[in-house]
Amino acid sequence: MNRAETKQGYDADVIVVGAGPVGLTTGNALRHHGVSCLLMEERTGPKAYSRANNLWARPQELLAGIGLRDALAENSYAIDTINFFVNGRPTTPIPIADVASPHPKVLYSGQDVIERTLTTEFERRGGRLDRGCTVTGVDQDDEGVTVVLRRGEDGPEERRRCRYLVAADGAKSTVRPMLGLDFEPVRLPDCMNRQVDAKLSWRCSREPDQLWFFYYERGFAGILPVWGGYHRLFFLADDTGVPDRDPTLGEMQAVAREVTGDDTLTLSDPQWLTHSRFQYGVSPGYARGRVFLAGDAGHLSLPIGGQGMNAGLQDAVEMAWRLAMTLRGEAAPVILDSYDGERGGEHARLSAQQARGFRWTVYRDPVTDTVLGLAAKALPNLGSLLQGTDDMQQMGVEYPRSPLNDDRLSGLATVLRPGPKPGERAPEAEVTHQGETTSLFRFLTNPDGHTTGWALLCFDGRSPEAGAALLDAVEAATPWPWVRPHLVLAGPMVDGAGVPVLSDMDGKAHWAYGLEGRPALVLVRPDGHIAFRCDVDRSDRLVAYCRKAFGAEPVRSTGVLLAAQ
Repeated sequence: MNRAETKQGYDADVIVVGAGPVGLTTGNALRHHGVSCLLMEERTGPKAYSRANNLWARPQELLAGIGLRDALAENSYAIDTINFFVNGRPTTPIPIADVASPHPKVLYSGQDVIERTLTTEFERRGGRLDRGCTVTGVDQDDEGVTVVLRRGEDGPEERRRCRYLVAADGAKSTVRPMLGLDFEPVRLPDCMNRQVDAKLSWRCSREPDQLWFFYYERGFAGILPVWGGYHRLFFLADDTGVPDRDPTLGEMQAVAREVTGDDTLTLSDPQWLTHSRFQYGVSPGYARGRVFLAGDAGHLSLPIGGQGMNAGLQDAVEMAWRLAMTLRGEAAPVILDSYDGERGGEHARLSAQQARGFRWTVYRDPVTDTVLGLAAKALPNLGSLLQGTDDMQQMGVEYPRSPLNDDRLSGLATVLRPGPKPGERAPEAEVTHQGETTSLFRFLTNPDGHTTGWALLCFDGRSPEAGAALLDAVEAATPWPWVRPHLVLAGPMVDGAGVPVLSDMDGKAHWAYGLEGRPALVLVRPDGHIAFRCDVDRSDRLVAYCRKAFGAEPVRSTGVLLAAQ
């Protein structure tokens, strides 16, 4: 605890309840931003087995931005292909890594491995983890939050004090109902999931670089790698005649042979045998005052496409940079307030999408199977078949109604070539910096050490007359030092700005942003989503946006001492 916290009675700037993957990622992200953080967890150790175990491309991008992705990738299998069967007949393999991201391959590991990796990293970053404690009360006031906890059933009440609280304590959250944010889940009848993590021998490849999915009569199944040389086999199916208990290894082997058509398939050394039924829902809000929900604490997710943990990891990253800016005095209230609508809205959208995909997957009849088989041969798009979307990699997550959005580009050129709008992910593009070909993303992930930096991309639109306006825009951003200008030049060089110059003579970045032939300013948030666009000669509009988002001028908080990275 630092001196400022001790004096004012705070145990940490932020307390995170729950040390699963989402809570640990939140803690790591806060420490990345220099925020003091205490994690509180009821379990006395990490998960002994794997539940969630995959990382899609977009969450990997966000994890890379806070320095976590590579550590997780070291203990993960990289997947680039999905094999898809309908009633025993294979369709065209699907190259799932065919997305415009620096991290296109899906990573498959295990929740136990993920938790151990994130715990080690959190402690390395100076975070504090308190296990074996249960939250029994949450009281907040204008200055902070008091968390009441107990160790064991008979332990005395203890209290911890923080400025903000993040509840990442899972689907059975104890904090969510305390905030009046609980919900009644929708239950899906007449279906069950049976699952095993075991060693697999069969006539298909055992290399952990691909996935297999099977549509079969009355059900849907998958075979996925789990870290350590294991595979996960799951079977979502009509529950008629199925015992309502965990399956045996022999039962799982029998159904696996039937579904795959491989009578040599053998399972051994099971780590985990389980069964479950399904329900889903989303909290009516993701924030109450100084308390926020993240991950399963705010939703029950269906097991379609492995989206649940990945969505929660986005919550973690989104929450952390907002809290860091707020604690530093760099943010107007709209920054923190925007979390609720953005992430709550995204979870509601994802939940509805998963429900559609789940009903399509499980509640099928023979006619649907026939149509499915024909469609899979003609348009082998697994994402749309699983969830009603082709965005399994979560690359299309956007916030179209965010209060942080402001679009000041208009006119015929914008209609003909709109480019990504505020709220959408800033696209990747190849550029040249100091004579070397590099990635635009490299300059969107805070390389200058300011972890909550906003990137201001100043596009010249290939115009030789844009130089003066570009320099004016750079100057206009100087009152807010976390706004980091970059010149993106397809035309003549511009000297005198003292900021990174990214050459785009091939026009790849201009085309990606819909700005070929149009000088413009694009402000990108710390999470890689576009916040603001305007014509390059309207730096007054940039100033107005910065005042709305950050305040009239930088104000450093005197009551918060953020730890150095």
